[in-house]
Amino acid sequence: MVRVKRGFVARRRRRKLLGRAKGFRGSAGKLFRQAKQAVMKAKRYATVHRKLRKRDMRGLWIIRINAASKALGISYSRLMNGLKKAHVMLNRKVLAELAVSDPAAFGKLTEIAKGAK
Repeated sequence: MVRVKRGFVARRRRRKLLGRAKGFRGSAGKLFRQAKQAVMKAKRYATVHRKLRKRDMRGLWIIRINAASKALGISYSRLMNGLKKAHVMLNRKVLAELAVSDPAAFGKLTEIAKGAK
């Protein structure tokens, strides 16, 4: 039976994993076994935080809309309720972008929301 030497394959595998662990602190970026565990945990964190990022961004949009609408004399909840009653179908991301980049258009939307019944 032929003897299998894994020198090249093992080295490539380890180098690839250590490349993923580059920049990790201490032995987690240098030693293979610790790097392997750190990379697995980093992948787990990345998966979880992809979901959490969406939640955080929605909260940020709501804060921006609330601040801009308060400056125009209407609360966030009344603004959203008025826009819904006026059949204005803009999501929070777009409203937050309007509040930051185009205050005049956001002001018109608040007037529409105030007048909605």
